Amino acid sequence: MPVTADGLPEPAAPGDPGPPPGLVVVGRFDETPGYDVNRPQGSASWLFTWTTAGQGRLRQGASTTRAAAGDLVVLAPGVSHGYGVPPGARHWRFWWAHCQARPSWLPWLHPYDTGDGLYVVPAGPATAHDRVHDAFDRMLADARTPGAAGPRTGPDDRIAVAHDSAARELALCALEEVVLLTTAVARRPAPRPGLDDRVCRAQELLEADPGAPHTVDSLAAHVSLSPSRLAHLFTRQTGRSPMRALREARLRHAARLLEGTDLSVERVAAASGFVSPYHFHRVFRERFGMTPGAYRTGGPMVGT
Repeated sequence: MPVTADGLPEPAAPGDPGPPPGLVVVGRFDETPGYDVNRPQGSASWLFTWTTAGQGRLRQGASTTRAAAGDLVVLAPGVSHGYGVPPGARHWRFWWAHCQARPSWLPWLHPYDTGDGLYVVPAGPATAHDRVHDAFDRMLADARTPGAAGPRTGPDDRIAVAHDSAARELALCALEEVVLLTTAVARRPAPRPGLDDRVCRAQELLEADPGAPHTVDSLAAHVSLSPSRLAHLFTRQTGRSPMRALREARLRHAARLLEGTDLSVERVAAASGFVSPYHFHRVFRERFGMTPGAYRTGGPMVGT
């Protein structure tokens, strides 16, 4: 049975799970003190919030932030999170969207990663706010009726679920505009203090050519470090090993190929550096919550 907007909480109550993976759901709320959502298991999908007025407080793992007008805050899936109206705030008016993030968005969000999968993109110039708001308006309208035209949505149009492929793709295109606009005009955060230049260069090598046969030895040779020293520095400063970072870069690259080419899944796996198609299917499903084929078609959700 398809999920409808009527079947979703308005708003979410404490302990309510997020929408299941594979759906694209968008809405807007204006909440008052006492609004507080806690998900100990996190959500199976990404959560995007963009504040239009008031203040919100969001937690992801051990990381927390406050959101004010113009701030985009993104919560990655699979991590305990919570959000609500903080003490002292009169209300929190915000747009939100649950979906599977396109891998092409992650490099735009990466500079704003504050830890535990919490991305905080500070407000840019006020001149960009109308465009972001219009993009969310289109996302809500297209999720409900693809290609719908007309004035901004009314006060009763608070939630929409995109069911068919056209609605999902149009809604995701609107959200992509939100992510690109906000990250393009936001103040760039200062580089993480103490991040070693050699670690940065190793990261750049992985991102530039994720399908190459990288090893810790080859990366270390490029940055003039011993393999053990690079592995230690990289893991300590980024929170994951070089090979874990390589797998993530390869999965993002594979997802981009699935989105933008008609290469077979096996060729996508090979072009992304995966020797075994079986291994590729397994780690892709772990990372994105669906098989490569389902990801390409926007097909059935995991578990259905």
